[in-house]
Amino acid sequence: MIEDGDKRAVAGVLVKVLVHSRDDRGMRLEEFASRCVRQGEVHELVTTDHGVDDPRIDRVGFLGFTEISHGGVIDRGDEVHIGGEYVGKVLGFDACHFPNHYNILIHRDAPVTGEQIALTPESPVRFGVRG
Repeated sequence: MIEDGDKRAVAGVLVKVLVHSRDDRGMRLEEFASRCVRQGEVHELVTTDHGVDDPRIDRVGFLGFTEISHGGVIDRGDEVHIGGEYVGKVLGFDACHFPNHYNILIHRDAPVTGEQIALTPESPVRFGVRG
């Protein structure tokens, strides 16, 4: 059964850069592979090398917070670009701070911080179609 059709990219703007990382964070992936986000919401972007089957997400690098400019649906596997640069793919969502914000977990080979990849406020953020 096919569940997903075409969709538009979700866009945002980086509003705060984060510079820290942790090896003991203890995040947990939500069971849902997608989340709807609304224009004006602010969500946290977090990198990790953990996989979807890991019960705890401990190794993380914090990128920053993005304000959603164009709402839509973010799915596991969507590519994430910040300032036009590929950052990784959406692994899933941690809701420990919800309803204030989601932690949007981004999978890559090794966690990085916003400082390590030279992010700046007002950089465009794009959650694209799964590649």
